[in-house]
Amino acid sequence: MKRIQITLLLISFCMGLMAQQTFIAHRGASYLAPENTAAAANLAWELGADAVEIDVYLTKDNRVMALHDKNTKRTTGGKRNLAIKDTPSLMLRDLDVGSWKDEKYKGEKIPFISELIETVPDGKKLVVEIKTGSEILPHLKRAIEKSGKSDQMVFICFGWDTILETKKEFPNNKCYWLSSSKQGLKKKMEEAAEAGLEGVNLNYKIIDEEVVQMAKELNLEVLTWTVNDPEIAKRMTELGVTGITTDRPKWLKEEMEK
Repeated sequence: MKRIQITLLLISFCMGLMAQQTFIAHRGASYLAPENTAAAANLAWELGADAVEIDVYLTKDNRVMALHDKNTKRTTGGKRNLAIKDTPSLMLRDLDVGSWKDEKYKGEKIPFISELIETVPDGKKLVVEIKTGSEILPHLKRAIEKSGKSDQMVFICFGWDTILETKKEFPNNKCYWLSSSKQGLKKKMEEAAEAGLEGVNLNYKIIDEEVVQMAKELNLEVLTWTVNDPEIAKRMTELGVTGITTDRPKWLKEEMEK
């Protein structure tokens, strides 16, 4: 009887860990749909993602648009190579960024951030990775405030100065510093805590017990990217990582529950 009770307690504990885990769809449901598009965001919500992560740049005419690369070469299948910062938004809107992924997505456009914010259901979050410097912040703030969904925004950035400026601009929103290097991480985490950041978003390859323990001592959350392996995801959860960014949110969650 005791063995059964212990087994049930372990199952309950593991289910509790799963319930606390946040699954963040990397550039939307990018395994199936063209990344950073409205189609990818909508599919991610349909698949039960807790949040959608997108990348944003500022165009020549100061519009905030979602794209991972600084140019359009890859996501147009090599047909057009336009630098985002040097190109007006209307010209960027003429591009097809869906066909490279699948012909059924032909005609998918580079979205304005406002269009992606519109897709966010109640209770869900949009994780905005800022790919530029702080020059984007006034334009980003304007678009977000106009949406009426400011409380559903989360910000991440590799640029240290930019994420600090973002926290100042959005004091009520969670902000995380991105990193894939363990070198100098302890010092940066201490500085992140001092600056009032909510946590760090780290490549899973540099996350271990020491890193998570250090984060706990500093009262920082640890998120990770980009995990598409259930065993790695389980290990991250066991370590205490609270958010997993993945290309396959529904599949990964189901695999972890097996």
